[in-house]
This record gives sequence, structure tokens and C-alpha cells, in this order.
Amino acid sequence: MKKKLVQINVVCNGSTGRIMCDIAKKATEEGFEAYCFYGRGNPNKDVNCIKIGNKLSVYYHVFLTRLFNLHGHGSYFATKKMIKQIKNIDPDVIHLHNIHGYYLNFKVLFKYLKSDYKGKIIWTLHDCWAFTGHCAHFTVAKCNKWKNCCGNCPQIKSYPKSLFIDNSKKQFLLKKEMFSNIENLIIVTPSNWLKSLVEKSFLGEYEIKVINNGIDTNIFKPTYDERIYDKYNIPKGQKIILGVANNWYNKGLNYFLNLNNVLSSEYTIVLVGVNNKQLDELPKNIVGVIRTDNINDLVNIYSISTVLFNPSHEETFSKVTIEAKYCGTSVIVFDTTAPKEIIDKTDCLIKNALNKTENEISKEVFEYISKNLKEPIINNKKYDKDIMISNHLLLYK
Repeated sequence: MKKKLVQINVVCNGSTGRIMCDIAKKATEEGFEAYCFYGRGNPNKDVNCIKIGNKLSVYYHVFLTRLFNLHGHGSYFATKKMIKQIKNIDPDVIHLHNIHGYYLNFKVLFKYLKSDYKGKIIWTLHDCWAFTGHCAHFTVAKCNKWKNCCGNCPQIKSYPKSLFIDNSKKQFLLKKEMFSNIENLIIVTPSNWLKSLVEKSFLGEYEIKVINNGIDTNIFKPTYDERIYDKYNIPKGQKIILGVANNWYNKGLNYFLNLNNVLSSEYTIVLVGVNNKQLDELPKNIVGVIRTDNINDLVNIYSISTVLFNPSHEETFSKVTIEAKYCGTSVIVFDTTAPKEIIDKTDCLIKNALNKTENEISKEVFEYISKNLKEPIINNKKYDKDIMISNHLLLYK
């Protein structure tokens, strides 16, 4: 009889969605009956995807969040329906990913997990939302209230944004109540950095496994196609400083704008993942590329670049850093979160980054790229997605 796997995530695409669907594909090959429940966006046609709720339930959830700071309290009937479907499936394993994002009622879900469900539960944390009273990240805010009890939140207007009300203390206590004392729950984090935070939180009672995110190393490798220059209007013969993000919100766009002011004429900044408004506002000498789902183009852009600059202070892993390195490109990262675990002696680590000005950071970046950069040292196995998936299947079994 086949074992059954249910995974739950806000989306089927993007970084966390691809992780969920890649696991589902491999689990199916290994004899599992796999289901992927998701809240927003489009399904993945290669796996069995089941939508949670609809646009109306998402909009109402956004309304509750904005006006009453009740993120995770909407989608009541959508979550009830999902649980009914899960009961009919009767899975051996339930694997949670991002359960925030305006699509799921966490109180309803965890009442079921604590009282009715007897199988194994895996929860992969892709950010810090599970153990705070409000935010998904707190590094830039330098807030440590999550260690004891949140309240008077300094980031109440950051994701998940509330316009008026601060319920961070109430939310923290409710999460602590609902997420604690669950049998057969294992926490997974993509980095040792995030694991160290979870251990200091109320989730520290659980077994915590580190499973690094993975990429397809058969695709992400040095690949040179001259046509990439003309396709994206990238000037030839220049040294390329690259930035890549799915969404540039809180990803350090300001550092590139500052860096642009100190670069000599032999350098060009290329930013992948900008939206139309950002593209219009960029200086003329910065090349902006609207977010692309063309992986081959992304690989080519990595490969022609001199260096990838990842100026984000809030990364629980950073797949773009790994992707660049596997394409033979050196990287520059901050010491504040997880990317510092990825780099080697050929890369640049900017230390004490939160306490430095943009001008100081631009100076360090320029000093590094002015040197003769060496190709990064690559461990061809450590960050392969097949390793990531195999480690998850070992937990299931």
C-alpha cells in the first residue's frame, strides 16, 4: 500500500513552491501518493495540486490583516474544507512550508494537527514568522522581543502589514499555544543560522534538522551565449556587477544605487527582478531586467557577470548566491544572516554590515571588485537539489 504525503504552501511556484513540487515529484517516483495544497497563484502541472480557498477568501484575509492585524485568522471555511480533504486522503506525512500569506487559518489547522492527526509532521521554516508575533524577519529592525514575548511591534506596517492595530503580543501568545506540544513534529531549517534562532524561540522544544535548499547543478553551471548581451541590452566588454531578486522589497536596492555613484566607467550594474516602476526609476546606466522565468537566460546572465552582490540583511538561505557560484561567479554578501555560511575564501564577506553606512559598504564592494577575482570553490554535491530532496524523503520514511 502506498504511503501518502500532503504538503502545504502558499504557492506552487517561486522558491518555496518549487521546493514543494520538486519534493512531490521525487516522492511520487519513490512510491508515495503525493498531494500539494496551495493558496495563491497557479498550480504546477507536473504534480497533484489542490487549491485552498479562492480570491474572495484571500481578499477578506487581507482585509482582516490590514484593519485588525489578524493575519492567519482569515480563510476559516477554506481551511476547514482543506482539513476535510486531508482527512479523506489520510496521509502518513504532512509537510508544512509557508503557512502565512493570506490563505490559511493557522488556528484551525493546528487544532486538527494537535487533536486528530496521528501521522508524522514536518515543518520547513523559510523565514521567522512562525515564532514572532508579527513579522517574517527582524534582523534589520534589531528586534529581539520574539525571544520572550512580542508587543509594541516596531514593524507593524511591514509584512503582513497592519494599518492601525498592534496585536503582536496576542498573536505571539496564540502562536506559542498552538505551535507547542505537538507529537511527531520535526522542524526543518535551510541554514544553521535559522536553526540557531529557532533554538532560542518557543519552537526550540522540537528536534530541528538543517536541510540546505538545493538547485539543479546540471543547469546552473558556467554557460556563455553572446546573444544574452543584445537580448537584455547589456553592454559588451564591461565588468558586470549583478543583483538578482524575485522581489526587490527589502533586498537592498538602495545599496546598488549608492554603489553606482562610485563605480568607474568599466563597470555596469545589472539588476534582475525589478518591476516596471523600479525599471523606470533606475539611473540610465543601470541595466534593469524584469523578472524572468527563463532559467537559461538567468544562467547566462550569472555566467557573464564579474560578481554577484547580494545586499540583503534578511536571508534564511539565499539560492541566488548558490546559483551564481555554480555558474562560476564570485559573490559579495553581508554577515548578518545565512549567506555567510555559503561563501568561501574567494568571495567577499562584509562584516558588521548593519552598522555601516551605504558609502562604507560601497567602498568595500569597490575594493573587492577592483582585485583580480578568482573563480569560486564549488562543492558539486552539497547544494544539489537531489541531495535536498533525498534528505526530506529520509525524514518521511
